[in-house]
Amino acid sequence: MKHKFTIILYIFSVYLFAQESNFIETVISIPSEKTTINGTLLAPENVAKTSLIILIPGSGNTDRDGNQGQLKGNYLKYLAKGLAEESIASFRYDKSTVELSKSENIKEEEISFDDFIDDAIAVIDYFKDKEQFTKIIIAGHSQGSLVGMIAAHLRADGFISIAGASRPINEILLEQLSVQAPAWKEDIAKTLDSMKIGKIDKEYNKLFYAIFRESVQPFLISWIKYDPQNEIRKLDIPVLIVNGSRDIQVPASDAALLHKANGNSKLEIIEDMNHVFRNVTVDDRAQNLETYYNIELPIMKEVVTVISNFVNSVK
Repeated sequence: MKHKFTIILYIFSVYLFAQESNFIETVISIPSEKTTINGTLLAPENVAKTSLIILIPGSGNTDRDGNQGQLKGNYLKYLAKGLAEESIASFRYDKSTVELSKSENIKEEEISFDDFIDDAIAVIDYFKDKEQFTKIIIAGHSQGSLVGMIAAHLRADGFISIAGASRPINEILLEQLSVQAPAWKEDIAKTLDSMKIGKIDKEYNKLFYAIFRESVQPFLISWIKYDPQNEIRKLDIPVLIVNGSRDIQVPASDAALLHKANGNSKLEIIEDMNHVFRNVTVDDRAQNLETYYNIELPIMKEVVTVISNFVNSVK
C-alpha cells in the first residue's frame, strides 16, 4: 500500500523521568495515507535493546490509552505500563478516526477499513526502518485484532490477538442486531447481504440509520471483505490469542475459532477477565460495563504476564 504523498516526518519527543517510573515516554507522529498517526512509545529505562509491541486500538474513535472522548478507561495505557515493567517497549497510537474527525475535508463515506490497515503498516515500517528493537510484535485489541493480523503478514515477528472476533463483521452484526430486534431480522439480513457483494442498500430499514446510513455503508463494505479466520491462517509467525472468560463483546468461543484456524497459535483464556482487561467475578452485564470507563480500576496482572511470556518466547 503505497503512500500517496511524501511528508517530512515530524517527531516530537518528551522524556519523562518520574522518580516512581522506570520507563521513558516518547511522543511520536508518523505519516500515513490520509493523516498523521500520533502515538506514544513507552520504553523501559536503562535497557539497551528490547522487543517492541505495537498496540492497535479497537472500534470507535479510540485513542492510544483506550479512551473515547470523555469516557476514560486507560486500559491500553495500563497495559503499556505493565509491559514496560517487564522490560518490553510498546507503541500505542490514536486511531486515525480521532484525527480525521477534526478535519472538515474528510467525509464519513470516504473512511475505509483499509485506512486502519494502512496506518498499522506505516507504524510497522517506521519502527522496522529504525532497527531499534530486537523484535516487533503486533498486538490488536478487538477490531484492532483483524487490522493487526493483516498488517503483520510478512512484516512482524509475532502477532497477538486480544479479544479479537473470529467471524466477518456482517455475521456478527446479523447475530447481534437480530437479538435486539428479532422482528426486523429479514431487513437486517437484506442490507448485510447487499453490502457483502459490495452494493449500498439505499432501501435499508431506517430504524437502523445509526448503523446502516448510506455514508457508513462504504466503510462496512470495506470491512466485510475480511474474514479473520482466513487472515490469521496466513500468518507463519508465532501467534498468541488472548480472551477473557467474562468478555461480553467477544466471547471466548471466538478465540477458540481463531486458534483452530491457525493450528500453530497459542490460546490463553484468562479467567474472569472482561473486554477491557478488568476483573469481573459475577455474571452481571451492567456491572461488567461499569468497569469499562472506571479509570481507578487496574487491569488484571494476568494479561501482562501472558503477553510478556509470549513476547519473550518469540525467537
